[in-house]
Amino acid sequence: MSIGFVGLGGMGGGVVKNLALKGRAVRCYDLDDAKMQRAAGFGATPVSNARAAAGGATVFAICVTTAEIVEDILFGPSGVATILEKGAIVLDHTTVNPDHVERMNKRCQDAGLRYCEAPMTRTPIHADQGCVNVLFGGEAELLEELRPIFECYAENIFHVGPSGHAIRLKLIHNFIAFANVAAFCEGFALAASEGLDMTKVIGIISAAGGKSGMMDLYGEKTLRRDFTPHMSLANAQKDVKYYARWLEQAGLPGFMAESVHQTYALASTLGHADEGCTAIIKAYEHLSGVEARLPDADEASGDRS
Repeated sequence: MSIGFVGLGGMGGGVVKNLALKGRAVRCYDLDDAKMQRAAGFGATPVSNARAAAGGATVFAICVTTAEIVEDILFGPSGVATILEKGAIVLDHTTVNPDHVERMNKRCQDAGLRYCEAPMTRTPIHADQGCVNVLFGGEAELLEELRPIFECYAENIFHVGPSGHAIRLKLIHNFIAFANVAAFCEGFALAASEGLDMTKVIGIISAAGGKSGMMDLYGEKTLRRDFTPHMSLANAQKDVKYYARWLEQAGLPGFMAESVHQTYALASTLGHADEGCTAIIKAYEHLSGVEARLPDADEASGDRS
């Protein structure tokens, strides 16, 4: 298959790296020239725009930040839908929303294209290592057609159900994950403001029911003031917003969702959108005036964003 790929961020860059290293022909595009040159170093072919990536592609993959960007790439003024060959697959790795999946399915079908929703879980580190989780929603036949591609960069490939089910499960997963981050950051900030020993705080929480995958990934990093944006605060805010709007459309109460969303929104407004998702703690620290850090945290390194 000839693959066109747009979006070489944290996840997309790792996906393209592993596609190229596995011998797949990939034409790639990103607004960041440095990311395209990195992809070229692994054997991918950088091109000048999304239309150049799409030309002749049997699979056109998109891994960007929002549903709105995906729609513009496909159907905007310079949209690629008009140059993709009939029957080509549009592979959407972006974390979007249920309305977007339904709309793209219809518009792609009308254009003679096959739309595939395949959001991913895990982190950019896993993408770089070629071991993400792919959540596929759609017909089993389409999954089998794409499986050889997914196997280049995924450890697990989950057939979640019909189209639309994968993004729904991804949003639920991300809400739970980012709500967990908000919870332990709030707790860490309170503990620090009350003068608790932060070494004991994280040690005791991690030895009991408060332990979680997100705390394992980011708890100690947060208290060492490492806010490297493996999973950015801006993306966390976006995903929780999509989840909250979907919950409202489903007619269910969204008290927790709105609280989590507004907490991320506050931290973003305070200037931390481009930092890691745990920079949400800085919103609390802004109010308390006390940083949450381990006693042996590297003072010289400062906040890393």
